[in-house]
Amino acid sequence: MNDRAFDSPDFLERLRRGEEMAYRRLVHRYHGVLVGVASGVIGSRAQAEEVVQDSWIAVFNNISGFEGRSSLASWLYTIVLNRARTRIGKEGRLVGLPAVLDGSQGEERAVPASAFRDDGHWVEAPRLWDVLDPERVVAGRQLWTHVQEAIAALPAGQKAVIILRDMEDKTGEEICALLQITPENQRVLLHRARARIRTAIDRVTAPGAKAAAAAPAPAAARLRPGPLARLAAVWRALVEMVACPRGRPA
Repeated sequence: MNDRAFDSPDFLERLRRGEEMAYRRLVHRYHGVLVGVASGVIGSRAQAEEVVQDSWIAVFNNISGFEGRSSLASWLYTIVLNRARTRIGKEGRLVGLPAVLDGSQGEERAVPASAFRDDGHWVEAPRLWDVLDPERVVAGRQLWTHVQEAIAALPAGQKAVIILRDMEDKTGEEICALLQITPENQRVLLHRARARIRTAIDRVTAPGAKAAAAAPAPAAARLRPGPLARLAAVWRALVEMVACPRGRPA
């Protein structure tokens, strides 16, 4: 089921009728990414899980009022992010939220300056997924697992932005609206997140790590097209990445 099908009048009507299978499909598609985005704001996966569980209840109770003015996915993100902000406020941590989401968490350089040319582009760009060794394609699930672990370890803010931009293909404008941040802050957070993921991928694709990265995955855990496509999308973003959003040293 492609993402556009979730916005079809037929599917929305099934949700309004409370059809269990429709909700199963919806939760299967979005639960993981919603938890990731929520934890990118809250900073705690356990609390993010609670927020998303509460959000699903809100979705079930309020789906009749959804008029389709935005995509169903955007509506879900809005519910989850609003509840995440409320959770932070109740715990007295709201004062720290702007610093998390505006990219002002100190001077960080996830990739050394020597990795970039004077014009801000890579000295040696990451190899695209489709030109990796064939055995790594077979073991793609293991590489995708490394990427997921790296994303999960990102600082709050960076995690939310890279999930929305590179995995969910949201535009910069959509991300700014959802997270209530400026375009510049969105670019900084995205750049820093991509730089950290580039470093993590380099560790497992370096010549010395070849054996571990290429070890065959169990038959039951072969990479499905969805994860492979998401990995390829993240990789392309890394290749296109420059030293900073405007070409200045990060």
